[in-house]
Amino acid sequence: MTAPLHLAVIQGSTRDGRLGPTVANWLLTHAAARPELTTDLVDLAETPLPTVFPQLGQAPERAEDRALLAAVSPRLAAADAFVVVTPEYNHSYPASLKNAIDWHHKEWHAKPVGFVAYGGFSAGLRAVEHLRGVFAELHTVTLRDAVGLQGVWGRFDEHGKAVDPSIDAAAKTMLDRLTWWGEALRAARAHKPYEA
Repeated sequence: MTAPLHLAVIQGSTRDGRLGPTVANWLLTHAAARPELTTDLVDLAETPLPTVFPQLGQAPERAEDRALLAAVSPRLAAADAFVVVTPEYNHSYPASLKNAIDWHHKEWHAKPVGFVAYGGFSAGLRAVEHLRGVFAELHTVTLRDAVGLQGVWGRFDEHGKAVDPSIDAAAKTMLDRLTWWGEALRAARAHKPYEA
């Protein structure tokens, strides 16, 4: 029996009145039903990161910046796989999410990334397409099977449950694929450390 995969769910929206927590908690409910997964919710509104970067290759000078990073970086490093929960803002993803991605490098290497995107007409999928290029640069494997929630405001009831069973089916497919890739890449990293 292998150890469960550790999944970090990154909730990317920091906007007041955001729907991100509802969407993230819905996904976490699906993940919690799978014994092959353990989860950690990294909510970027609750774990803000610095927005001023040090010189390339240098650690932050300010103790408060190091403390903010210490609340997030080890959690990303410990993950075997990621799901990014993101809204679409202006045909892309939030600045808070890009900031969190850019603060890290080796934490992402040789790990799979799934997406749950939401928005209006586009279902957040333009944000996902922008994220794919960013994560490719960070040596991840992004999943083809993303979850896109069109007209997200009507997709969940007052208890945070999906009102359309097809959304639950999409989450299952994405988590199935994520688990496959997570197990394969974890075994590969154990066999031979990944060098970028």
